[in-house]
Amino acid sequence: MSEPLISVIIPNWNGAAHLPTCLEALRRQTYARREVIVVDNGSTDDSLQVLARYPEVRILALRSNQGFAGAVNAGIRAALGELIALLNNDTEASPAWLETLTAAFERHPDAGLLASKILLFDRRNVFHSAGDYYRVDGIPGNRGVWEIDEGQYDHEEEVFSACGAAAAYRRELFQDIGFFDEDFFYSCEDMDLAWRAQIAGWNCWYVPTAVVYHKLSATGGGPTASFYDGRNFIYLIAKDYPTGLLRRFWPQVFRAQWRIAREALRAWRGTAARARLRGMLAGLLTWPRVARKRPQVFARRRRSDEALFARLTPGVF
Repeated sequence: MSEPLISVIIPNWNGAAHLPTCLEALRRQTYARREVIVVDNGSTDDSLQVLARYPEVRILALRSNQGFAGAVNAGIRAALGELIALLNNDTEASPAWLETLTAAFERHPDAGLLASKILLFDRRNVFHSAGDYYRVDGIPGNRGVWEIDEGQYDHEEEVFSACGAAAAYRRELFQDIGFFDEDFFYSCEDMDLAWRAQIAGWNCWYVPTAVVYHKLSATGGGPTASFYDGRNFIYLIAKDYPTGLLRRFWPQVFRAQWRIAREALRAWRGTAARARLRGMLAGLLTWPRVARKRPQVFARRRRSDEALFARLTPGVF
């Protein structure tokens, strides 16, 4: 049986300074059956000139910034691979990254998505993500973030979600549950997809040998990330949190949102704190837009509330 083709999709917006490191690392990959697609979100820097130095890369140049979700969806539609890998432009993948991901899909036919071991670019013994979790109180997060790598996450295991900075997906998953939700635009679109995958009965596996180094927030972060985190945490609850579980845990969900708002109010002078509050307000005002998608999400249900609850992480009560 021939090896599957894996399509690596890199969303890019004004990332000219980061692209050479990312693309040179992909040239060093030990897995040969790959294609690389860079989706440019209307960059105004020298990104397209940099990309011209990499003839093996397919370039999709969008006219305007469609956000992470919009760029990735354009790449998925253009991709030829049976497997889809997402990679941020400010990363450096270890040489065996694609080979280990492809082998993990073969070992785990139940897996719709895979999480990489993501370490900081400048402190390569510190975690960004060992897979992502979703707490019962409605807060998502990166497992192991800021922890020193001492082997505590060297075991291949199921996790709730894969951080979209370096993740892999079966094409069948998108055929089953749809693409990334472009209403999320920039943040939590990977967690929304994971919720839909979990509800539909797919599993997510963390692969500790699939190592990627990430310049965390090099092309994002700050007030922009704070705004979209504030809004999209609410969007996740409105769209994906099962009704039966929400009836049980709404006090914890409410308290978690109130804690975030209170902390932002205390730090009101900071631009990121004000952006977080604006995002939360936007989420409260526009949540019906994403809540209308709940019937479509749960029409694919293959897991009970209790089975989903078992996959969540306890909240901070």
